Amino acid sequence: MFRYSKHLLPLAAALLLAGCGGLGGRDGGPSYSADLSHVPDPVPRTEPRSRYGNPESYVVNGKRYAVRNSAEGYVERGIASWYGTKFHGRRTSSGETYDMHALTAAHTSLPLPTYVRVTNLNNGRSTIVRVNDRGPFHDNRVIDLSYAAASKLGIVETGTGLVEVRAITAGQPAPPPAIAQTLPAVTSAAAAGAAAAPGRPVGLYLQVGAFVSRSNAEQLRSRLSTEPLPPIQVQQAADAANTPIYRVRVGPIPSVDEADRLAAQLGSLGVGTPHVVID
Repeated sequence: MFRYSKHLLPLAAALLLAGCGGLGGRDGGPSYSADLSHVPDPVPRTEPRSRYGNPESYVVNGKRYAVRNSAEGYVERGIASWYGTKFHGRRTSSGETYDMHALTAAHTSLPLPTYVRVTNLNNGRSTIVRVNDRGPFHDNRVIDLSYAAASKLGIVETGTGLVEVRAITAGQPAPPPAIAQTLPAVTSAAAAGAAAAPGRPVGLYLQVGAFVSRSNAEQLRSRLSTEPLPPIQVQQAADAANTPIYRVRVGPIPSVDEADRLAAQLGSLGVGTPHVVID
């Protein structure tokens, strides 16, 4: 997670590499039995932006991240991870102390603090968390949850989960949980055992390109079709101006681990960093 110096914001990235990337050791949950499924959701309230953790942008591992001016209207689907004992008791990017038993989270771009509703799309479980940290700095992860939040959502054992993240505006009704989906290819055996509410089947994909020209999209699909990959599709959509966009997607992919492996494989083929899509 992103650790800011109390006094030297320009050193934030260096401190991150020393405080997070250089910690070593494995992360995990508490050694004792802890049932956090009934921890009440935090009540969103209006708070000033944190003095720490909200630069216009910052760089981690050579990649620049821009911090949003506002969380209003933010909604995204993607892969969630979680963090626990490795960072418990350490400073977060906002200057607060990380408590793995609290319902908090880390995000690369949302203002600190921001309240969001996170829904596990495999089982329909939902919780509200307060974003007070930076991360996860792993390609194709949308949010890093505290141990407590991961426990409530049922992703502690799997390590990751397919989620929807939706920002909450204090003083307005919290958005309802997203409808749990039935996944044609579940992300783990544990997820397969979870009862999913009926819904339109969705899957996990990697998007490797988006073009205004269908011809260019088909050329990329044709080039990749010679590689040992899952099915490659060209899907037509439209941008905000109603201009046709042709998206090249690989999938569906049966697991997050396989998506990570395929992302590395695709990167080596010169298509850049694929983008996770849950659709």
